[in-house]
Amino acid sequence: MARSCGWKGTFVSGISEGFAEGEPCWADATVLDVDAGKRFYGELFGWDFGEGSPEYGGYAEATSGGKVVAALAPQMAGQEAPPAWTLYFASPDVAATARKVREMGGRVLLDPMDVGDLGRMLLAAEPGGVIFGVWQGGQHPGFGRRGEPGSFVWAEVVTPDPDGADAFFPAVFPFEAERVVGPPEFDYQVWNVAGRAVAGRMALPSGAPAGTPPHAEVYFGVEDCDAAVETVRRLGGRVIGGPNDSPFGRVASVADDQGVEFTVIDQSAARGEPPETGLPRERKSNRGAISGT
Repeated sequence: MARSCGWKGTFVSGISEGFAEGEPCWADATVLDVDAGKRFYGELFGWDFGEGSPEYGGYAEATSGGKVVAALAPQMAGQEAPPAWTLYFASPDVAATARKVREMGGRVLLDPMDVGDLGRMLLAAEPGGVIFGVWQGGQHPGFGRRGEPGSFVWAEVVTPDPDGADAFFPAVFPFEAERVVGPPEFDYQVWNVAGRAVAGRMALPSGAPAGTPPHAEVYFGVEDCDAAVETVRRLGGRVIGGPNDSPFGRVASVADDQGVEFTVIDQSAARGEPPETGLPRERKSNRGAISGT
């Protein structure tokens, strides 16, 4: 589920100037073949790529309209996680965030480290297995453009353990959670920072393909969802679901030609009214209780 302007019409789009703690601020994809990734995403989104920096292991940033929007990284030998998009949340102090991750039962996969003068980062996994990054911006604050075609639009944590995610993430980041009002089988929360929707949490649907791992789903904007889906197919990728109409745009779940999954959305094609939200339901978790009304 994504939205063009946030649940209450306050989602930031256009050129980015800064990120509040907990906001998604960057995304990169680990791929087996960076050059193939450049060809795929360059044609799909119109991204431009420079040469991957040897200093940072061939990490290749993508730009759109001269602004950084994402990056591709080669999979390293011995890396346990499969190729995937990784979502990064902003933090003013990654060391403090690492302590919170551990206190809440998560794992720090990569300890806080400096990335030159660009910033500091860590990689972590919440108790249910969702892998995410944390970024403390320096010379590189994060997305230079967002909320538009060819850039990051939305992200949601997808997990078979929603109670665990609901206990973990708002304790690590300053999220104010709202549940989406709907049928019991649709379990979705919106996470707000300072009154503005920044990301979501979705319980893994019962009809999800077998073996779907807990993950952070990253949404990128496109000008025409149906045309984007056809481009994915032509480039050797696959369509997982959709295109479907929604109150937030026409949306499809896809995978690139190396199997890395993500979502594309045409926000201009929104149909219908967004659902109502309310406080989270009271429910129990084996990691604690989450109270609400």
